[in-house]
Amino acid sequence: MPMSNIHPEFHRFLHRQDKENLLGQRGVVVWLCGLSGSGKSTIANAAERVLHQQGRFTTILDGDNLRTGLNSNLGFSDQDRLENIRRISEVAKIFVSQGIITFVSAITPRGELRDLARGILGKDLLEVYVKASYEACEQRDVKGLYAKAARGEIAHFTGKDGSFEPPHNPDLTLDTERTSIEDAAFELLEAIQPKITVHLPL
Repeated sequence: MPMSNIHPEFHRFLHRQDKENLLGQRGVVVWLCGLSGSGKSTIANAAERVLHQQGRFTTILDGDNLRTGLNSNLGFSDQDRLENIRRISEVAKIFVSQGIITFVSAITPRGELRDLARGILGKDLLEVYVKASYEACEQRDVKGLYAKAARGEIAHFTGKDGSFEPPHNPDLTLDTERTSIEDAAFELLEAIQPKITVHLPL
């Protein structure tokens, strides 16, 4: 369809600030990347529960969950991974524009994928590297994926057939080999707090 046939209506919508003032919070996208089993989803869930108890409006975009619906037609080739991250980023952009604190839990194994997300989300993105070695995640193997990968049953498995490039300069690193999930979630909440606080005029 030619772009000339598309007429965005953003200028007529309520402003983001209207939504954030209503919610009493600022939107942010907390993007947790790391190997499968590093603790991304567990930390996101723990942090979200605390924020919910505080009366904050939140949501989680989990990579595995999205691959059962929105991204069910995508595989794990380089091109499909790019499209997977693009779609997640665009959905997160919609949520954050409504003032919602949005957690993204997705492996996001390469720098170009994280650059794509940052290009779409800009200053709304808080990049969090959930750090754990392949060996540590293999020992945990909470989803049984590492055992399948060892048997050659999973193609393009990140860390084995596909490389994981650690972020060079994440906003926050949570080392789950050195700290508990509870402490990691608390550290994450400390980093989020200044970004979601609405500063009302005196």
